[in-house]
Formats: sequence, structure tokens, C-alpha cells
Amino acid sequence: MEEAGAVPLSEMEASVTADEDDDPNRAHGAAELEAVFDVPVKVSAILGRSDMQVSQLLKMAPGMVVELDRRVGEAIDIYVNNRLVARGEVVLVEDKLGVTMTEIIKSDK
Repeated sequence: MEEAGAVPLSEMEASVTADEDDDPNRAHGAAELEAVFDVPVKVSAILGRSDMQVSQLLKMAPGMVVELDRRVGEAIDIYVNNRLVARGEVVLVEDKLGVTMTEIIKSDK
């Protein structure tokens, strides 16, 4: 499911490689960005969402399952500072969860 503005990662990588060869000012732009390289950002990977009534929420207990709006294997949303920037697939990295980026979402701004 691709949305308007979504770019498959393989196309983006090809575009970035071509842009680097064509733009002599790119190195200058990267140097200007260096000032923000150490600024922390919040990255969130959202597995899914669920709506429920307060009465259902109050009945929750350990072991109960909350059904989400996504299917197994469906891409999850990746946000940076609460802005949707990508979609990806959940992977296991040793004993932790990770996300493989499958598409980058272009910003309208």
C-alpha cells in the first residue's frame, strides 16, 4: 500500500547516488548541516493503533490482548519527532526488535 508522497527505498537510494554525482554544492550543504548532527531526535516505530472505551481500558489486566489495526507482515509507521518519515518491517536484532526501512515518505514542506 503506497500513499501519495511515498517513495520506495530502492528508488530513493538511486536518486541520492545520482544527485551526489551531479551537485558540486552538495558537500557544502552537508557541511552546513554538520551543526545539527548531534541534536537528539525521538524516533518511534508504531506497530498499530486501537480505539477503545474507557470502560474497556479499566478492565485491562495482565495477559489481555489488545487488537491493533495492522495485520502481521504489514509495514509499520516510523516517526521522527512525531512526523511520519518512513515505513518499515519489524526485524529481530539479536534479542531486540528493530525496523528495516522499506520506504521513505517525502515531506510536503
